[in-house]
Amino acid sequence: MEPIIEAYVGEYASGKSENAVNRAIDLNRQGLPVTLVDLDTVEPCYTLRPIKKELEATGIDVVAWETKDTIGLGEAGSVIMGAMRWVLRRPGNIIMDVGYGVHGARIFNLVEGAFENPYLKIIAVINMSRPFTANVERILDYVSTLGRVDALLNNTHLAEETTVDIVQQGACGVAEAAGILGLPVVASSAVSSIAAQMGPLDSMGNPVRALERLMPRTFW
Repeated sequence: MEPIIEAYVGEYASGKSENAVNRAIDLNRQGLPVTLVDLDTVEPCYTLRPIKKELEATGIDVVAWETKDTIGLGEAGSVIMGAMRWVLRRPGNIIMDVGYGVHGARIFNLVEGAFENPYLKIIAVINMSRPFTANVERILDYVSTLGRVDALLNNTHLAEETTVDIVQQGACGVAEAAGILGLPVVASSAVSSIAAQMGPLDSMGNPVRALERLMPRTFW
């Protein structure tokens, strides 16, 4: 079976880390081997360090710094470790949490074999409630700054004020942008309570992924 290798990129607070972690958890619950890599080297106020051991206890292989191995606070996460550089040599499925914006996307230059790997999909997480991706035109402009992007994911939300309508509006806008770009939409994601109301597919016929909110616990 072909491995699932996905890298999640996007604007600041787009939800890329939440989606990356939840994707790894979902694959693990399916009984699939999965490695989760923290490649967020851009102002990493949120890192996987606080939940690293929790995730590892479930069977996920987490490649991320531990506080005891670093000097400083969140900024210490901006230093790439050897295991991150060679992570694509590992067997099984690999999920990468990449820093926001064009600076985050540059991390692929440091990951050996990234652009030669036939299975790698770089997924841009789009939250249409964020300023740089608030409409279709802005999504197109923003995605163009990221370099290679293989798919979009709709993660439109307003935190606790999110409604089904907000997510579905995002589904329409992201689908329109994806059509112009010639890219697929892999899913719409939403917290479990909203996802349950939406059902298995969003208004554009794309899969709905339910999210467990873990990142609020990861602020260093």
